[in-house]
Amino acid sequence: MAHQDPAPSLDVLREIEQRILWLAVRIVDHANRERPTQGGVKVGGHQASSASMVSIMTALWFGHLATDDKVAVKPHASPVFHAIKYLTGELDASWLTRLRELGGLQAYPSRTKDPDVADYSTGSVGLGAVAPLFDAAVHRYLRAHTELDTDPRFIALLGDAELDEGNVWEAIADPALAGLGNVMLVVDLNRQSLDRIVPGIRVRQLEEFFHNAGWHVAQAKYGRRLTGAFARPGGEALRAHIDDMPNERYQSTFRLAGVELRTAFCEGADAAVVDLLDEVPDDALAPLVHDLGGHDLGVLLDTYRACDAERERPSVVFAYTIKGWQLPNQGDPLNHAALLSGDQIDELRTTVGLRAEDEWERFADDSAAAEMCRSVGGEINNPAPEPRPLLSVPTELGGAGAKRTQSTQEAFGRLLVRAGDHPEIADRLVTTSPDVSVSTNLGGWINKRGVFSPVETPDYGDDSAMLRWRPGPTGQHIELGISEMNLFLLLGQLGLSFDHHDELLLPIGTVYDPFVLRGLDALIYGIYNASRFIVVGTPSGVTLAPEGGAHQSTVTASVGMELPGITFAEPAFARTLDWYLCDALAELCRPDGTSTYLRLTTRPVDQTPLAELVEARGEDAVRSDALAGGYVLREPPQGRPAEVLLAGSGAVVPELLAAAERLGEEELPAAVVVLSSADRLHAGWVGELRRRGADRHHRPTTPHVETLLGVGVERAPIVTVHDAASHALSWLGSVRGQPVVPIGVDEFGQSGTVEDLYGLFGLLPDQIVNAALVATGR
Repeated sequence: MAHQDPAPSLDVLREIEQRILWLAVRIVDHANRERPTQGGVKVGGHQASSASMVSIMTALWFGHLATDDKVAVKPHASPVFHAIKYLTGELDASWLTRLRELGGLQAYPSRTKDPDVADYSTGSVGLGAVAPLFDAAVHRYLRAHTELDTDPRFIALLGDAELDEGNVWEAIADPALAGLGNVMLVVDLNRQSLDRIVPGIRVRQLEEFFHNAGWHVAQAKYGRRLTGAFARPGGEALRAHIDDMPNERYQSTFRLAGVELRTAFCEGADAAVVDLLDEVPDDALAPLVHDLGGHDLGVLLDTYRACDAERERPSVVFAYTIKGWQLPNQGDPLNHAALLSGDQIDELRTTVGLRAEDEWERFADDSAAAEMCRSVGGEINNPAPEPRPLLSVPTELGGAGAKRTQSTQEAFGRLLVRAGDHPEIADRLVTTSPDVSVSTNLGGWINKRGVFSPVETPDYGDDSAMLRWRPGPTGQHIELGISEMNLFLLLGQLGLSFDHHDELLLPIGTVYDPFVLRGLDALIYGIYNASRFIVVGTPSGVTLAPEGGAHQSTVTASVGMELPGITFAEPAFARTLDWYLCDALAELCRPDGTSTYLRLTTRPVDQTPLAELVEARGEDAVRSDALAGGYVLREPPQGRPAEVLLAGSGAVVPELLAAAERLGEEELPAAVVVLSSADRLHAGWVGELRRRGADRHHRPTTPHVETLLGVGVERAPIVTVHDAASHALSWLGSVRGQPVVPIGVDEFGQSGTVEDLYGLFGLLPDQIVNAALVATGR
C-alpha cells in the first residue's frame, strides 16, 4: 500500500517541488500573457492557489501514492496536477501551453475532458472533495461481493473554503460511510477564501466537527525549523504567540522581511519570544516564522503515514500553507485571481535555475530527479481503459402487465424483484435510497437481496414482518440517511465502479421525485463525470394529491430533458416501464451509454389500452416506438385522419383517452400520442436538424417525433397534457409547425384528491376537450 520508495530523498523532492511550482505558475502565465484572446476576456487561472498546494502534492505523488490509489485534486490546483503529470511522462509538453483552450487542459480537473485525469472531476466546490469517500464505500461493497483484492487509498485534496459547503458535512455524518480507514482528506489551510481571510476560530471548529464524526484529525501545522525553535528556551512562548495571533495579522506578515517583519511580528510578544528571535539574523527570520507544515515535505510525509496507520477510521489532515507561497503576492488577501507580471515571471524563472530557452523542459535524463519522476510515472500514471463488459440484458423482464390496474411505481418494485432472478445481471444490481426504500417500493427487492453492511448486524425484527431488514456483507441495497446529495454522490461513484475498480455494477437509486432537485448539483456532477446509473423519481407530480405542494414535483420533467448524459423517460404503463428499465440496464453496459431517469407515479392506471395496442400491432413494433420516445395509442375510428392530437406522458394518459372518446362524440376525430420519453423525441429531432445544418450533403431522415405528429391532418393542432410544467411538452408544435395548447402544472400544488388537483390545473377529460375545441376553433 505504501509508495515503492518509503524514504525518498528530501533534497530530490525539493528539486521536483520547485520545478512543479515553476511549471504551474508558468502554465497560467502563458495562457494569459502569450495566447491571443478575443473580446478582451481574461483567460484566468489560479497561480496563488496552485502555489499553496505545491508541497502537499509533491509529497503525495512523489513520496506516498501507490498504483491503485485514487486522488481528487483541489480545483484551483489543476495546473499543479498537470505539471506533475508532465514530469512523470503522462502528459506531452504541447498540452502545457493549452490551459483553458478549446480542446486543451480544462480550467478544473475533468475526467471526461482532460487527457490525464482518470479519478475524479473537481470544480463543483465540495462535491469532488467527498467523491473519494463515496468511492471508498463502493470499493468496500465490491470487496464484499466480488473477488476484488486491491487495497487503494482514497484521497481528497481540498481548499479550506470548500468546507463551507453543506454537502461535505452531509457526507461525513452519514452512517453508511463510517469506518472507511482508507480515506484521507488533506485540507489546504491557507486561511483564505475568494474574498477574505478565514477567522482562526473556524479551524478549531472544523477539527471538532471531524472528530465528533469519528474521524482521525491530524495537523501539519509547523515545519521543522519552527518545531526546532519551539524546543529552545522561549520556544513555548513563541508557539503560543503564533497560535494566539489572529489569522489576519499573521497573514499580513507574509509580505514583510527583515527589520520590518521583526517589528510587526514581535509586537505584543512575550519578552522570551523577543529574546529567542534576537538570535535569528534578519535574512533568516521570514523562513523561520513562516515555516508552516504544509510546505515542509518531511512533515507532510510523516503526517500521511500516520494517517495510513488509522485503519479503522478515515483521516483528515489540516495542512497549514501560504496562499501564493514563494510568489511576490504571497498572503495577499487579493491574490486569488492575481497574475504575476512578466518581470516577476522572469525573476521566478531565474530563482528556480531555468533559462527562457529551457523553461518547459523536464529534468536531465541522468539526474536523480528524472529517475524519481520516471519511477513514479511508471507506477501511478493512468493505464489505458479496458472495454466495458457487454452483459446479456433481457429486453423485457416480463409479468409487468399481469395486473390489470397498477401504478408505475408499483410495477417498478415487481420488475426489480424479477431482475433479481436474471443470472446475468442479478449479482451486479445494487440499489440505494435516502431513507425512502420502502415508500419507493424497494421492499420486495430488499427481502430478496438484503441490506448491505460491512459486518453482520443483529436484526431484532419479527420474522413474520413484511419487510426483513437484515444488514450484512451480502446485501445489495445501501440505505443512506435523508440526504439527496449523498444519494447522487453515491450513485455517481457506483456508476464508475468499472472505470475505477474493473468491476461493473448496475446501480439504481430511488428518491421522491420532488427532491431530485435537492440533489441536483450532485446529479449533474455524476453525469458530468460520465457515470452510469439509473435514478427512479417517484412518486411524482400533483398525482400525489393528498401530500400537498411540498411533495408534488412540477419542473423535474423539464430538468430531466435538459440535462446531457442522462435519458429522461416517463412511462405511462407497466409494460412500457419494463422495456425502459431493461433498456436502461443495457445502457449501463454500452460503450457510449448514458444514465437514465425514470419519473414514476403512485396512481393506478388501467393497463388494457397498451395490451390491446400490442395485440394489434405486435410487441416488437410497439416496443421499438416506445423506446424511440413515443407511440400512437389511439387513432380516430374508421380510418379518419385526426383533426386534433392529444399528446401526453405518464399518469394523465387515461384522461387523454377519455377526452379523445368524448371528442369523437363531438364529431372531432382525435388521436392520442403517448410520449414515453419526450427527451428522446426531442434529442432525435434536434440531432437531425443539426446534421442537416452541418452537412449540406447529409441525406435527411425523418425524426420519430415527426412520424408521430403526422398521424393527423396537415397542421393539426396539438393539446399537450402533462402532470408537470406545461412548457416541458410545448415545443412539439415547432416540429411540424402545428398550433399547441399546453396544459400542465404551472403553479405550486396543494392537498386534495387527484380529481381536485387535476381540475385545478385543467387535466380532467372535459377540460382537455375544451382545450381541443379552442385549438380547432370549434
